[in-house]
Amino acid sequence: MDEQNKEIQRLQALKEIAELLNEATDLQTMLEKVLHTLLKEMKLQTGWVFFIDKNGEHRMLVDEKLPPALTLEEKKPMCEGSCWCINRFVDGRLHKATNIIECKRIEDAIEYEWGDTEHVTHHATIPLRAGEEQFGLLNVAAPHKTHFIEEELALLEAIAYQIGTTIQRIRLVEKERKYVVVAERNRLARDLHDSVKQLLFSIMLTARGTLDMTQDEELQHMLAYIGELSQEALNEMTLLIWQLRPEGLEKGLAEAIRNYAKLLSIDVCIQIEGVLSLTSELEEVVWRISQEALHNCKKHAKCEQVFIQLKRKDAFLSIQIEDNGIGFVKEKIRDSALGLKNMKERIELMNGTFCIHTELGKGTKLEMVVPTGKGEG
Repeated sequence: MDEQNKEIQRLQALKEIAELLNEATDLQTMLEKVLHTLLKEMKLQTGWVFFIDKNGEHRMLVDEKLPPALTLEEKKPMCEGSCWCINRFVDGRLHKATNIIECKRIEDAIEYEWGDTEHVTHHATIPLRAGEEQFGLLNVAAPHKTHFIEEELALLEAIAYQIGTTIQRIRLVEKERKYVVVAERNRLARDLHDSVKQLLFSIMLTARGTLDMTQDEELQHMLAYIGELSQEALNEMTLLIWQLRPEGLEKGLAEAIRNYAKLLSIDVCIQIEGVLSLTSELEEVVWRISQEALHNCKKHAKCEQVFIQLKRKDAFLSIQIEDNGIGFVKEKIRDSALGLKNMKERIELMNGTFCIHTELGKGTKLEMVVPTGKGEG
C-alpha cells in the first residue's frame, strides 16, 4: 500500500509540474514556480538552480529557502567559487541525478562560520538538458537528509528533463520574437525612407524652387523658413532610420559606429583590443549604447571628439566612451534626461556594470563591463 501511495504521489508531482511547464512563457517565472512545487511535493526544504555557460561560469538563477549561512552578503557563497557538482558538470562527468556526499559551499559556511546552515549538509544535483544541449543544474536538499533513494532521484531526473525541454522551447520562442522585432524594424525603416523621407525632400526642393519665383519679401522669408524646417526634419528622419536599421552593422560594430558618428559630424576614434566576436544580443546592446552616447555628444556635450574603446579580456567586454565636451553635474541631471537610465538598464540586463565619470567643463566618460557569455535568461 505504501508503494502504491508513493507512486500516486510521484504521478501527482509530475502532473502538476507538467501543467506548469506547459503554460510557461517566461524563464525566470517558470523556474521559480517549478522549484517551489517540486520542493512542496517532495517534502524538501531548499533548492536552487545554476545556469552554467560553456566557459564554466555559473550564476544562480533561482533559489528557495536557502539556509542563512548561504545568503550571506546577498548570497555571495552561492555566486562565487566552484564546487563538486559544477566541476563535474563542466568536464562532462555529470549525466544523471546524483547524490552529493559533500557540499563544498556548506562546508565553507561551517568552517568560516557564515551562519546557520539549518542542518543542511547534503544535496542532490540533477543536470538540466534537452537532447545534447545542456543548461545547468538543479540542486535540492532538506535538513538531516544525507541520502536520496533511487525513486527520488528518478523523479528528480524526470522533472529535470521536462524543465530542460521547456527552457529550450522558451529560448526558441524568444529568438523567434527577436527576429520578428528586427524584421518589423527593418520594414518600418524602409517605409520611412521610401515615403516620409522622400516627401520631406520634395517639400524642401519645392520651397527652394518657389523662393526664386517671387519678389515678395514676406513670402520669401516664409518659404525660406519652410525649407529650413524641411531640412531639419529630413536630418531627424535620417537619424531615426539609422536608429531603426543601422547601415554598416553587418560589416561590423566599429563600422556602424563610425558611420553614425559621420552622420552626426562627430570625429570618433575607436580602439579595439582582443578578438571582438560578440553574440548578436551583446552586439546590439553595445551599438545602442554607443548610439545614445554619440547622440548626447552631438546634442548636449558640444564636443569635438569622442574616444571609444572596446576591450575583450577572458569572458568580459570592457566598453569606454569618453568625450571632450562640457560635462555636467550628475546630481542636477535626471538619468532619463540623457538616456542614461536606458543605457544602464541595457547593461544591467546583461549582468554588467555601468559607471559615469563627469565634471562640469571636463567632459564625460562612461565605463561599462559586461560578461560576453551571459546574455541568456
